[in-house]
Amino acid sequence: MNATALIAEDEPLLAQALQAELARAWPELRIVETVGDGASAVRAALAHRPDVLFFDIRMPGEGGLDAAAELADHWPAGTPFPALVFVTAFDQYALQAFDAQAVDYVLKPVQGARLRKTVEKVKAVLGRRGPGDFDATLDQLRHLLRATGQPEAAPPLLKVIQASVGASVRMVPVEEVVYFEAADKYVRVVFGEGEVLIRTPLKDLLPQLDGKLFWQVHRGTVVRSTAIDSLHRDEAGKLHLALRDRKERLPVSRLYAHLFKPM
Repeated sequence: MNATALIAEDEPLLAQALQAELARAWPELRIVETVGDGASAVRAALAHRPDVLFFDIRMPGEGGLDAAAELADHWPAGTPFPALVFVTAFDQYALQAFDAQAVDYVLKPVQGARLRKTVEKVKAVLGRRGPGDFDATLDQLRHLLRATGQPEAAPPLLKVIQASVGASVRMVPVEEVVYFEAADKYVRVVFGEGEVLIRTPLKDLLPQLDGKLFWQVHRGTVVRSTAIDSLHRDEAGKLHLALRDRKERLPVSRLYAHLFKPM
């Protein structure tokens, strides 16, 4: 089967080894580009629209899962989404999450026998791609992002956000927070009276928030559901949230559009 693929791997020797093993396991496969970080992977995938993506889970900046989620958000409607294969050195706990979601993975260092099984699986996926596959991919990515980001033991729910403001520590009750937004190395905590910055990554905050009250609506945004007024689609087809008593609009990723369905 003729097909095209993109490799995203930040270690050049491992990228070369993967490409060499692929040449043996799937001679008809054409590698359109090899990149070394998540942002480049998204740009290259949108430019080439390959049939298969080999994404390293851990890369500088944006990892493979986040890059796949961003790519899904920008992928052209009506175009088949690539088959996803993750390259990983994760432990067994994470691999169970991949197995459960039927997304294939290749362990480092790449072994020829294992890669040949992956190739056969990918060929089968490509052979039966249909209109509903994109929704299935979104569902897989949602589950993987949640499963690989969860600690083994659930932490207690946060009651108060503590933020350094000059020489003081500002105490913001969690129920007053309107939304959290990732911003470079910080997270903006926006509430009725203003906002503060904290250094705790959003992925570490999420397990400490009540999932019924706080909804993740984008890779970098978590909003209090009771602060949402309405959902709107713009002329480009992008979804945005309008908030109660606030002017800003918050983007909604395709991954989380399923949260907003009429009752």
